[in-house]
Amino acid sequence: MKIVVLDGYTANPGDLSWRGLEELGEVTVYDRTKASETVARAAEADIVLTNKVIIGRKEIAQMPHLKYIGVLATGYNVVDIEAARERGVIVTNVPAYSTESVAQMVFAHLLTVTNRTEHYAQENRKGRWTENKDFCYWDFPHMELSGKWFGIVGLGNIGMRVATIANAFGMRVLAYTSKREDQLPCFVEKKPLAEILSKCDIVSLHCPLTPDTHHLINSQTLQQMKPTAILINTGRGPLVEDEAVADALAEGRLAAFCTDVLTEEPPKSDNPLLHQANAFVTPHIAWATQEARMRLVQVATDNVRSFIDGKPQNVINI
Repeated sequence: MKIVVLDGYTANPGDLSWRGLEELGEVTVYDRTKASETVARAAEADIVLTNKVIIGRKEIAQMPHLKYIGVLATGYNVVDIEAARERGVIVTNVPAYSTESVAQMVFAHLLTVTNRTEHYAQENRKGRWTENKDFCYWDFPHMELSGKWFGIVGLGNIGMRVATIANAFGMRVLAYTSKREDQLPCFVEKKPLAEILSKCDIVSLHCPLTPDTHHLINSQTLQQMKPTAILINTGRGPLVEDEAVADALAEGRLAAFCTDVLTEEPPKSDNPLLHQANAFVTPHIAWATQEARMRLVQVATDNVRSFIDGKPQNVINI
């Protein structure tokens, strides 16, 4: 079997091993692949693994040996699923590998806003505390999380883990979800989106990106939120309208926006969110702890092995 990894660098920049995959066939790993290079690099492959490189209908049509596409992620919008199905090509993903890491990033962002530990650490490196007249100082109001309303939009694996952690902080958790009320833990209340936006002190987005959720947070829905609210997005960038959120921050209609994802990645330098003091932007790294990437590579390898053994797992185009 000829196996090609089109963009392996982000999953494994050198601190992990592809050895398990190499035991299954002749493996070629590319750190990055431009769209213009995709077909040439994968033309002879039986198995192709991709994270963000698009494998659409035209690419599939030009890969005569292709039998399997493994997505090195949970989301699989980079593959034309229908075209793969028509060709009899199996497509798999890696579900739930990053749940703990993404949930952790949600609260890293939230605590950045409420406690500003990095700000004070930097100030104290400059000698500010040693020169202070009092035993303490603060530049921002600090918020206690216990008792606050925490709204979750989308209650899948990550959303449910975030709900559990929010509850552990003593927050009251509301969720906008397709799950029935009897499927929810006792500490989660199912509510309409409008009520979550208007009532919650923190709103965290964990829903999939679909035509219905594209720009779910926009100029109209932002008007429903408290001006003191904190909005967090570790889902998909296009769930929010960048310009609308930037305007709300600039005008004081939203207290803070914490995001690990943007509509365009990497973003252009003129993205307005990069220039707002109360926008806290990390470069799509919530999934990228070493532990999560180890799980990702292991499950992706197991997926390939199961396919070769004739028992494919984590198939998304049955």
